[in-house]
Amino acid sequence: MSLLSSPQFLRAVVWFDALTGILLGSLHLLMTSALSEGLGLAPGLLQVSGVLLLGYAALAASIARAQPLPLGRLRVLIVGNGAWALASLALWVGAAPAPTLQGQIYLAVHVVSVALLAELQWMGARRQPGLLAA
Repeated sequence: MSLLSSPQFLRAVVWFDALTGILLGSLHLLMTSALSEGLGLAPGLLQVSGVLLLGYAALAASIARAQPLPLGRLRVLIVGNGAWALASLALWVGAAPAPTLQGQIYLAVHVVSVALLAELQWMGARRQPGLLAA
């Protein structure tokens, strides 16, 4: 059995997604002013994204705890990661006023890391018997 075929692999990726959502969501909410100044992103954007990240993390944690992994919610998680990566890309290349260099790096890291998470979740889900066949 390959690593990607292991149900523990997919569950671990979902748990990692939940934990990073908690950390980033909390960071966005607790350090809004400092992040806004350093990244060149609007305080409102950081606050809204912080709330969304915490809600997303709650969904990811509920999926990671479930036995078996729930198909519908797992699909929402994968699509949510894809949408987050695209939104981060849109902010990175089209934000007005433009984010600072640190903000551009922060957004680029979001694009790459969240797209990678979505891909790992998709690959892991596809290898689970019957999980995404429906």
